[in-house]
Amino acid sequence: MKYVIMIYGNPGDGRIGEFDPLLREIAESGELIDARALADPVTASTIRLHDGVLAAVEGPFPQGLAHLVAFVVVDCESRDRAAEIAGWFPDAYTAGVEVRPVMGSSGLEM
Repeated sequence: MKYVIMIYGNPGDGRIGEFDPLLREIAESGELIDARALADPVTASTIRLHDGVLAAVEGPFPQGLAHLVAFVVVDCESRDRAAEIAGWFPDAYTAGVEVRPVMGSSGLEM
């Protein structure tokens, strides 16, 4: 089953470089599907529909210190394995790492 691991943190902390050895290990196990760092949150726009009109608000939403800084997609045997991999990222000890199943066209890929 595929899972997306969403890594939250402070984009300016320089920790994204710490991901390389972790990603190599996941790739060697055959579980890595994709991994990407995201641009700084100041480049984000939040799009909302208000009274039938699309409105863009510059910057991330919700406001806070931790932002989504990267994501990793893995294909694992279980949610426990995806959670184990998520725990390898240093941000799991600070801002947080979220694990979510990826849905297929007919729902969860189970």
